[in-house]
Amino acid sequence: MGKGFFQVPTAINEPIRSYAPGTPEREAVLKQYKEYFDNKEDIPLYIGSEKIKTGNTKPLSPPHDHKHIVGHYHLAEKKHVSEAIKNSLAAGKAWANLAWEERAAIFLKAADLIAGPYRAKINAATMIAQSKNIHQAEIDAACELIDFLRFNVEYMTHIYESQPESSEGVWNRVEYRPLEGFVYAITPFNFTAIAGNLPASAALMGNVVIWKPSDSQVFSAKVIVDVFREAGVPEGVINVVYGDPVMISETVLASPDFAGIHFTGSTHVFKELWKQIGNNIHRYKTYPRIVGETGGKDFILAHPTAKPQQVATAISRGAFEFQGQKCSAASRVYLPKSLSKEILELVKKDIASFNKPGSPEDMSNFITAVIHEGSFDKLAKYIDQAKKDKNAEIIAGGGYDKSKGYFVEPTVILTTDPHYTTMETELFGPVVTVYVYDDKDWAKTLELVDTTSPYALTGAVLATDRYAIEEAVKALKNAAGNFYINDKPTGAVVGQQPFGGARASGTNDKAGSAQNLLRWVSPRLIKETFVTPEDYRYPFLG
Repeated sequence: MGKGFFQVPTAINEPIRSYAPGTPEREAVLKQYKEYFDNKEDIPLYIGSEKIKTGNTKPLSPPHDHKHIVGHYHLAEKKHVSEAIKNSLAAGKAWANLAWEERAAIFLKAADLIAGPYRAKINAATMIAQSKNIHQAEIDAACELIDFLRFNVEYMTHIYESQPESSEGVWNRVEYRPLEGFVYAITPFNFTAIAGNLPASAALMGNVVIWKPSDSQVFSAKVIVDVFREAGVPEGVINVVYGDPVMISETVLASPDFAGIHFTGSTHVFKELWKQIGNNIHRYKTYPRIVGETGGKDFILAHPTAKPQQVATAISRGAFEFQGQKCSAASRVYLPKSLSKEILELVKKDIASFNKPGSPEDMSNFITAVIHEGSFDKLAKYIDQAKKDKNAEIIAGGGYDKSKGYFVEPTVILTTDPHYTTMETELFGPVVTVYVYDDKDWAKTLELVDTTSPYALTGAVLATDRYAIEEAVKALKNAAGNFYINDKPTGAVVGQQPFGGARASGTNDKAGSAQNLLRWVSPRLIKETFVTPEDYRYPFLG
């Protein structure tokens, strides 16, 4: 262990590169994209020191070209999951005892690897696996993951620095132990950064991890694994398995050494996992930590004093970037009658300027494909229903085609019913529903926004009237864990806007903050008395 009170490099947000025509980063990522696209990856399980190829595989295809195969990944059997747990526990003692600055160095190195030699790789893999345009890939796979790694190291030191007061003759100190057992990380398809952060944040605090990436993100998850291995994450600290999510979760949650779950995904799945943990509670050695960020039915609310162009831009970006496949994406909009026509015309103008959905390799494309056929079919069903319903009208988009890729046009539904199904149901795609309210019903609309959805992840209010803004902030205090004033409800930046919501949207443990890291430690108070008493009698006894 080193001798000294060490200071880590000050974390700053990674600059976003432009990828404008003629820039070296554009050329590098297109070259890497072509290399990945033209070859085939064979992705194993990562258990301890082993790369396990089971022979039972599934193909990997880009959502925007689903007949093209870029590789295969191997599926775990129950015995492999059990072996991953065994390897994690075997690695746990040495990892927990490693000096914190050594753990910090590993993840700081990982950040620098992504910022440098792996930047084109992780961006190109995300473009292929998740059909993100280059801007969305850059802000996610490169910048946000770099930020998570660097800021988490800084937050770790802040946690360790937090110490109790000591009295005369006594020294009180707190050590922040990792959890006793292992952490289970389940990550989603939509953000490569989240996929990297969920296992890494727990591991940074000295925990060992079983990581199950989404089947739809395995291709870019492989790059994260490569980065972690090159950065020096020891064997067994983060074990990676793919396959049947029910089997994997049942095996993991049956272990007495299960100590916590770090989850991002659907609300239904998270609740089912919570129920399983509750049913198994008597077999665990400790009370498991349950941390989850789930769905959202995120809103944009415009006041009559809002500026129409600003509202339109918030809708166009907030609803349609990455095909609306962000937990924070705007999917329900409330417009005042006095401004609604102008705002909607501006939104339609924006949509008309988008290229037809296509491949992210063509960097003129703002919109690409949704993640898989299941998502495509669900969105098509709701669009078709809106075409039939008398209380709904599609005023922009409404087309879809899955012959080559899972392409759904950016679609705006205008409804006369504030409780129309697409105002309440999470669709997770490029579909936004608009309800127009009478200007005089501003206060009633605030209540409507608050009570319409079981979720409470993100929301935005646009207004120039400060009294109206204050009224909205107060009325909607429980409606969004991340609340935006005069902006779209997406784009949280690590170190600036810690992310998470409550109600059905999760445990609100704020990824990208010290609050999240605190869930992965178990503090121990140590009190040391320097001159120990030798007489039981207190002065009051005389």
